[in-house]
Amino acid sequence: MADKTLNEIRSTFLKYFEKNDHKIVESSNLVPNNDPTLMFANSGMVQFKNVFTGLEKRDYKTATTSQKCVRAGGKHNDLENVGYTPRHHTFFEMLGNFSFGDYFKERAIELAWNLITKDFGLDKNRLYFTVFNEDEEALKLWKKITGFGEDRIIKISTSDNFWSMGETGPCGPCSEIFFDHGDHLKGGLPGTKDQDGDRYIEIWNLVFMQFEQISKDKRINLPKPSVDTGMGLERITALLQGTHDNYKTDHFEKLIKSISDAVKTKPNDKNISSFRVIADHLRASSFLIAEGVLPSNEGRGYVLRRIMRRGMRHSHLLGSKKPIFFNIFKTLMEEMTGNYPELKRAEALIKETLKMEEEKFLVLLDRGMKILNEEITKIDKVLPGDIAFKLYDTYGFPLDLTEDILKNKSLKIDNKKFNELMKQSRELAKKNWKGSGDSAVDDIWFGIKDKLGPTEFLGYETNQAEGVVQTLLKNNKEVKSLKANDEGMIIVNQTPFYGESGGQVGDIGEIVTSDFKFKVSDVQKKLGDLFVHYGKVTSGEIKINQNVELKVDIERRDNIRAYHSATHLLHESLRRVLGTHVTQKGSLVEADRLRFDFSHMKPITPDEINKIEDFVNSMVETKSQVKTRLMTPKEAVDNGALALFGEKYGDEVRVLSMGSEKDRYFSTELCGGTHVRNTGDIGKFKIISQSAIAAGVRRVEALRDKQLQEYLNKKEKLSDIESEKTEKIIKDLSQKKNPQRSF
Repeated sequence: MADKTLNEIRSTFLKYFEKNDHKIVESSNLVPNNDPTLMFANSGMVQFKNVFTGLEKRDYKTATTSQKCVRAGGKHNDLENVGYTPRHHTFFEMLGNFSFGDYFKERAIELAWNLITKDFGLDKNRLYFTVFNEDEEALKLWKKITGFGEDRIIKISTSDNFWSMGETGPCGPCSEIFFDHGDHLKGGLPGTKDQDGDRYIEIWNLVFMQFEQISKDKRINLPKPSVDTGMGLERITALLQGTHDNYKTDHFEKLIKSISDAVKTKPNDKNISSFRVIADHLRASSFLIAEGVLPSNEGRGYVLRRIMRRGMRHSHLLGSKKPIFFNIFKTLMEEMTGNYPELKRAEALIKETLKMEEEKFLVLLDRGMKILNEEITKIDKVLPGDIAFKLYDTYGFPLDLTEDILKNKSLKIDNKKFNELMKQSRELAKKNWKGSGDSAVDDIWFGIKDKLGPTEFLGYETNQAEGVVQTLLKNNKEVKSLKANDEGMIIVNQTPFYGESGGQVGDIGEIVTSDFKFKVSDVQKKLGDLFVHYGKVTSGEIKINQNVELKVDIERRDNIRAYHSATHLLHESLRRVLGTHVTQKGSLVEADRLRFDFSHMKPITPDEINKIEDFVNSMVETKSQVKTRLMTPKEAVDNGALALFGEKYGDEVRVLSMGSEKDRYFSTELCGGTHVRNTGDIGKFKIISQSAIAAGVRRVEALRDKQLQEYLNKKEKLSDIESEKTEKIIKDLSQKKNPQRSF
């Protein structure tokens, strides 16, 4: 397969498993939605974590994916090695096949063997395999399927060949497949002291989840053992294209050619590390921005900034004095947008962010390098920690960037002193990653969802409906009944109440029978489509299986949907006035106001605000019908729908189109919220404030119709009061300066 491209190799892998009864599942987002402990998806199994633990069920038992991954922090951190080895990356794709209680070791080994020897055509005589030393079953199966002896199947006793999710939970032995790149390279077989060389390279890891770790000392068999495998796409591509260097594959050679043209320097043995860093970091940065992550000084944004600045520092090393990342992005997009259309959708945002961040960093870099170079002349082998901290705190130099610069000069940093100063400052130390900030999904909802299935939502068409109580909860536990004054939760088979999502708050109202009343104070969606009504019993008692009437607060609902529709018009207006790099970063749609966060690097001018308001109000004045269509996500995007970056959509999506122009709609977006039927129902619209809430993210707040009129009346009244006060002050001052004379 030496003539196959990276894209073709990815396709070969996925189609092979599809042919063998696996469902091809799209890559999940880099920002995990099911694991608040992870900063980024770092393996193929992340999106299936709850499936493996039994909390979640899918409509398939076998799957295959090519998963986007980033490893740039925590346990799996490859950042320091990127550029200095031929196979480390911050961003990479993990090919994998998965069995959720279906096939196990024999089938997994058989599938792997047939793929690499037949479809990929690897030389059998250059393959080696490892098994966990206690896994005699895997050893026998490898012997049986391959015909090899124990000289080619190596027992490993370390944790390298035993995988676990954590201190407790699913775990099991691994089998790794290695390829011998030849004796012209240094390195020994796995399990030897020279195993980290470049000769014998791991290409595939098969994980056999057959145990559950109950405690430190107790491990039991899983009733349905599973399989999780991982193969680095970049690594297997290098092998199939006849090299051990990932950066010499067709994909990276195109990127490196583009970098070379931009910096007007050709790669050589001395500068190749810089080319590798730029190519890798461009990939990581672009994909993270495409999901809505923007450079900042905390959390994911801080990691992104570190990656970007490290890459940009290497473009400076190659002689570039101006931003290049936004230009070479074109090559990346051309290479990968076929499999990852989000790059094309987010093109404007990615290019704008790359350009502005590099412009800012070049200024910082120039200042910081002058200080660093001056300090280097004063030291022998170690840079004082206070200098490193000053570079970090004052000039925006991440520690790893300073370390990277010193590495090339065989110098180190006094990390002890640096860490002391970091602790004292308590500035960025407190912002180290502590999770996504999202609440972990309570285990209870998986069981309830599995038992009850999804809630049917009726709220697009009605504000009132009848339903049957499926379950009741109090203090997060299921109960048989709720009585007067009890605070609890009610789940019904169908509901007109909207559950909070997409920035739109949940509905309020009441659930009633002839002798029971429950005041609904909030509605939340759990696991996507399980609607949970929160509130308090004001009279009577309710039990499971009773028929109830559900009534939404209509006035509040009408206000909310008008504000939600206004956000769609606002979003498109912002893009038309400020540029297509604008994308939604968050929103809050309430009954009396809207708040909209979006990517933009500078304050909006008064003239721009006027133009934005004019766009929105002109669409309101058309009084045009709002059109709703159901489509697949791909059909929606192909039809011009604006999807939110980083959002994961189902097989079918609602497409909202509103605002009438000559031959098109003004705004078309994917949205599951409630909306007006006619743009005229929105009423007069005005932005009342704007502010910066993070690096590259701005916020506007706006009012409409009655709330706007009340606001303007109040503002006018306050202005009149203030004018009266001012006139009185002037009068008093005038009297003091010119006191009446007494004769």
